[in-house]
Amino acid sequence: MTKHFATDDIYLTVEEVAERYRVSPATIWRWKRAGDFPRAVKVGPGCTRWRLKDIIEHDSTLRTCFATNANFLFSSEQAH
Repeated sequence: MTKHFATDDIYLTVEEVAERYRVSPATIWRWKRAGDFPRAVKVGPGCTRWRLKDIIEHDSTLRTCFATNANFLFSSEQAH
């Protein structure tokens, strides 16, 4: 059985966000300062979080690149 969760009430720490993108927490703060990342939410003194809903929406705007043909991986003329 598949469970679905509402993302409106899920908040992520900077460490969790950094792990999602496989970058350091410092990179997340840099992206935030540059305006290239969703706004953070202050949930208390010295406590900043990101809404998962906002992160997912941001992800949907990113460009992706993927291979449509992997024949080059199986070339018999590949140099060793």
